[in-house]
Amino acid sequence: MCLLIFIKEIKEKECRMSIEKVKAYFETKGTADRIREMELSSATVELAAKALGCEPARIAKTLSFSVKEEPVLVVAAGDVKIDNAKYKACFGTKAKMLTPEEAQERIGHAVGGVCPFAVNDGVKIYLDESLRRFDTVFPACGSSNSAIELTVNELETYAAPCTWIDVCKGFSE
Repeated sequence: MCLLIFIKEIKEKECRMSIEKVKAYFETKGTADRIREMELSSATVELAAKALGCEPARIAKTLSFSVKEEPVLVVAAGDVKIDNAKYKACFGTKAKMLTPEEAQERIGHAVGGVCPFAVNDGVKIYLDESLRRFDTVFPACGSSNSAIELTVNELETYAAPCTWIDVCKGFSE
């Protein structure tokens, strides 16, 4: 029992450090005051939409993958799924998501709070076309109860993606 409590405390500390890292990043941009920390969990699209009072599609979910052993983030609208054929055409390999442990280690954020801000060096970030249909979206900020509302242009600026890609299905413009 003590070991489980110890592990839980370590995970909570890692999450706290992760959101603090994101806050520090947004401090440099003058927008840290826009980060919302909620009482309710925002660890899934549905929970985030409920906590923020918006439609699930406007949650900018950040999915973590391994592409040729390199960590990759794909930020997509909350109502879409990865289209395996499009993904393979884009990246030249099958979609392989990181495990929660790998995401924490390789991306720098725990699953439920993975975001495209203040990530570890070497992580490549891509924004999916599914996001372009919204004026504003809500990506997480490093913890399972945080988010920030950004215009799509702000998201592009702050996430500094490699490029925009089209690897999802389940929406129409």
